[in-house]
Amino acid sequence: FRGAFALKSYQEPVLVSSTDSVGTKLKVAFKVGRHDTVGFDIVSHCGNDIVVQGAEPLFFLDYIGISKVEPAAIEGIVTGLAAGCREIGCALIGGEIAELSDIYTLGEYDLVGTIVGAVEKADVITGEKITPGDQLIGLGSAGLHTNGFSLVRRILFDRCGYDVDTYIPDLSATVGEALLVSHKSYVRSILELRKVCEIKGIAHITGGGLPANVLRILPDGCLADIRKRTWEIPPIFPFLQAKGDVEETEMYRVFNMGVGMVVVLAPDTVDAALASLNASGESTFLIGEVVAGEKGVQGVGS
Repeated sequence: FRGAFALKSYQEPVLVSSTDSVGTKLKVAFKVGRHDTVGFDIVSHCGNDIVVQGAEPLFFLDYIGISKVEPAAIEGIVTGLAAGCREIGCALIGGEIAELSDIYTLGEYDLVGTIVGAVEKADVITGEKITPGDQLIGLGSAGLHTNGFSLVRRILFDRCGYDVDTYIPDLSATVGEALLVSHKSYVRSILELRKVCEIKGIAHITGGGLPANVLRILPDGCLADIRKRTWEIPPIFPFLQAKGDVEETEMYRVFNMGVGMVVVLAPDTVDAALASLNASGESTFLIGEVVAGEKGVQGVGS
């Protein structure tokens, strides 16, 4: 099986790709018996991973490895995949379902996605133009997204003994509802922002949190000074920290802590950028700036 895609006209196209999995968030989906959110998750995650370089998503392919094909589960997964692709404007051109009873536990599966996008060579966002004085804009997350679920499961299921149907007043949701909130897509917002101003760098805040992901985009001589308490932290994070007795440095290393993406901009473009992002429906926060110093990230437990 294969998919074909007709590439629209580019002067000097650079193809940008990403492959990732939903990870152990799937274990929560199995417990809840709901499968439509994880498809959306993987498309959003992969789409965010390529838009950080300015790439417009073109097409997506999925892989589902499962012990025994369960039509209802597959329907839910594909429904989520299709919704995710519509959200970011890319084509779902194919995939693979592998029935592997010797590998996967009955009733469980793995979900992996691959996305390919394109950007003009002159417009690739690399981070190399970042300089001291540039500002850091944080885009609010929807919650956990798709990272840190091994720790989450240990805290809530093993340590606290909660079930997915346990209602948590602090979260105004059941455990299952709180954990299956979809990974937010920033693709359309970033592509609109690119029309308004030059983006010097973007970090998608996934595994490794703010310290590791912001570090990746910094050139030598640049230190990202992130100021805590300049953005709204969703209640799921302090709840997990309290229930798991987790050190703050570990929280910032494992989770996004309410910032799903960081955009680096020159100071004179910040107002226009905030207007664009807010018009796209994003929650935006000025969370810090780039200062001169040894390459690194400070202020968030790094």
